[in-house]
Amino acid sequence: MAEDNQVKQGEINALIWKTCATFRGTIDPTMYKDYILVFLFLKYLSDVWKEKKEAYEKQFGKNPERIERKLSRERFVLEDHCTFDYIYENRDKSNIGELINIALERIEEKNKMKLDGVFRNIDFNSEPNLGQTKDRNRRLKSLIEDFHNPRLDFRPSKIGNMDVIGNAYEYLISRFASDAGKKGGEFYTPPEVAILLAKLLEPKSGDRISDPACGSGSLLIRVANDVKDRNFSVCGQENNGSTWALCKMNMFLHGIDNARIEWGDTLNNPKLLKDDELMKFNVVVANPPFSLDKWGAEHAAGDRYRRFQRGVPPKSKGDYAFILHMIETMVEEDGRVGVIAPHGVLFRAGSEGKIRQQLIKENLLDAVIGLPANLFFGTGIPAVILLFKKNRKKKDVLFIDASREFNKDKAQNKLGEDQIDRIVKTYKSNKTVEKYAYRCGSDEMIENEYNLNIPRYVDTFEEESLVDLSSVKKEINRLESKLIQIKDTISEHLKELNV
Repeated sequence: MAEDNQVKQGEINALIWKTCATFRGTIDPTMYKDYILVFLFLKYLSDVWKEKKEAYEKQFGKNPERIERKLSRERFVLEDHCTFDYIYENRDKSNIGELINIALERIEEKNKMKLDGVFRNIDFNSEPNLGQTKDRNRRLKSLIEDFHNPRLDFRPSKIGNMDVIGNAYEYLISRFASDAGKKGGEFYTPPEVAILLAKLLEPKSGDRISDPACGSGSLLIRVANDVKDRNFSVCGQENNGSTWALCKMNMFLHGIDNARIEWGDTLNNPKLLKDDELMKFNVVVANPPFSLDKWGAEHAAGDRYRRFQRGVPPKSKGDYAFILHMIETMVEEDGRVGVIAPHGVLFRAGSEGKIRQQLIKENLLDAVIGLPANLFFGTGIPAVILLFKKNRKKKDVLFIDASREFNKDKAQNKLGEDQIDRIVKTYKSNKTVEKYAYRCGSDEMIENEYNLNIPRYVDTFEEESLVDLSSVKKEINRLESKLIQIKDTISEHLKELNV
């Protein structure tokens, strides 16, 4: 059974990826991803609605009022002119882009509590994005017909496990991130890194989980999915409007309907609030933009949420601004933070050095894990995972240098299952491992002036093996003897040729 599902998943992934051919070469991947993903979401909503409607009509065919009542209580409500089938029937209309926009607008209105604003940043009638009327209509018709493929039937009775659609959505996002190059890292965290963070942070039943720079939601979903009984609450905030919409849809396609995903600038306008204070979470995880310039340092000193009481990060590097925000949103009892950052956060001086010193003095830093280079979309530089915890009993910090163990894969490196397991096992053991991990006391960090650069603590130097001079001398003599033989042979040949 699992094998059949796997084949179907691969087929759906391939067919949906094929729909992108409509836009490839004419529209940038960072732009056309929104059209494809919105259409996938629309097709899913329509197919589920169609199956529910057919079932109720079969069951209550003589009682239309009861059918309407049943349908009005469904997870999502669609009107007849808002379905994919309606759009397909009208695919040749000269105003097809406008019809799609109207359908999306009505879907928002009928499902305001869940979908309000999700489609506001997408325009299927956009001339700048999709071309002049004739070209635009041709592209949209092609897209509609691609999704009308009978093998892209998303009715629950056909796909079985809902994860198939969520996985297909994630697959598309990962492909778009790869195609988008540098911009890809803005909305997607590689799955193996997300899996690693989930294993390190160990979310448990009842936990509140947050990502203040959630992108398309992939990292947040991976961490939440480690709670096997699904007893969790999920919150996130994303600054980019289009990416925020992708995250909202991603949550629904993974069955996380109660997720609170806010749109806005976390550092300057945090929206995950309760009683006008920052919400607190058991697990806070993020892959924020590296060294964000102009993040709002000029307003940090007067921050009403007291996030920068340990110091204000430099205006050209917002790494510690995100870290400090995350630390302030941990619950007191068992709060833990996992954040991905550039290595500069470990050793840069100035205000960052002072912040680092304060975090160590407060015994919040739990581990520093160096990752391989070229893991992330958009940057080839190696990154580091910083783990923070509230109420730590131990005073030491574990340094792990996992930078040399990875699998090479075309354009990017990847962490394999064995490599992830080794990192997690080492972290949980909290022990020094020769040339891989070092358990460091606070005194040593003080001696190093709070410089946390991993090579200061984990010695990975490999001594060169001793050279056997006797063997080398014998090899030189052998080669010299061989050279004399070759010269003699050449001389004999030249004599024969009278040269």
